[in-house]
Amino acid sequence: MSGVTILAGIIIVATLMGVAIGRWPWLKMNRATIALVGATFLVSLGVLSLEQAYAAVDWNTILLLFGMMVLNVNLRMAGFFHLVTAKVLQFARTPRMLLGLIIAVSGLFSAVFLNDTIVLVFTPLILDIAAALRRNPLPYLVALVTAANIGSVGTITGNPQNMLVGISSGISFVDFTLELGPIALLGLAIIWVVIVVVYRGDFRREKFTETYHFEPEVKRPRLRKALFATALMLGALIAGTPVPLAAALAAAILLITRRTDPAHVFQEIDWSLLVFFASLFVVTGAIGASGLGRHLFAALAPFADGGPASLTAVSVILSNLVSNVPAVMLFRPIVPTLANPHDAWLTLAMATTLAGNLTLLGSVANLIVAEIARGRGVHLSFVEYLKAGTPIAILSLLLGVAWMSI
Repeated sequence: MSGVTILAGIIIVATLMGVAIGRWPWLKMNRATIALVGATFLVSLGVLSLEQAYAAVDWNTILLLFGMMVLNVNLRMAGFFHLVTAKVLQFARTPRMLLGLIIAVSGLFSAVFLNDTIVLVFTPLILDIAAALRRNPLPYLVALVTAANIGSVGTITGNPQNMLVGISSGISFVDFTLELGPIALLGLAIIWVVIVVVYRGDFRREKFTETYHFEPEVKRPRLRKALFATALMLGALIAGTPVPLAAALAAAILLITRRTDPAHVFQEIDWSLLVFFASLFVVTGAIGASGLGRHLFAALAPFADGGPASLTAVSVILSNLVSNVPAVMLFRPIVPTLANPHDAWLTLAMATTLAGNLTLLGSVANLIVAEIARGRGVHLSFVEYLKAGTPIAILSLLLGVAWMSI
């Protein structure tokens, strides 16, 4: 290999490792800035021209993420998620029932509105509920985040890696959900069983002795509009409209407004995530342009073409080494060459998502929950998470392999 190729390889590895860890030592950089710096260095090195870098970005994925962010921001500002929390409290009479409702709500909403958004909104609410009811918050937090990850398996809009798979594979929204939705539903049941067993002292058969009345602040006009846009998006997806266009249509409707300054909406959008994705597309594009893609293909192809169990195993390992989104990007040029790319795409989506529950560092959603909890004086440690999170991950992955092998 030439000196440029070796240097490009060093930059790519350093970038992916920084993305996996979330920082570089001694530097205040997050995943977005690490990916952007790595992409810029690779273009400056001549591995990709600017035109090739622009072409490497999958704008369908960027548009889909943007549309979903606009929708989520409007639902949050309208008070939708607070209203749901109030309904959960209204129906929950026992610790086990509360646990089941948290799992169901987190899993269902993550499938539609992105898992990271759901944990960001619900974590503070779960902490408030646990404090008011005098319950140990840790099992409920683990339930929230593992359900968000598992629930997001079921749809293309559930998480960023599913978005990549859906757009890259061309699998329709309905077909994707029919194939992976059952794994999500059964996986949510696994969460309830594991947490009740692991935290059996917190889930004895008893009723709540404390009560907590939560009055949500709901902006009815905005809520009706946001729910209409959501229903329209789901209808368009079921009808076969391209996924990015359906999300963009929902966002466009919500941006037509007399009451809300669009600047307030844009301030709530996670622009760093869009920068992160665009930059990662350039980094993975450089892998192919530098010639390193041939070596990667030779290393991964035998595992990828070995059936669901083999592909799941290598996906889980790669997801925990470089994070799940980069793992999917690395597989993108390989999957179309396999004997059964349709099943391989679905297995890749399943495995990289469920792998996020393996450890506290396995997904961004896990870290969001841990950081919010820490800010409120609740310590969800790495070891504490392993008690329930790892069994949930292993059992759900075994379920996923069995389902994909049928």
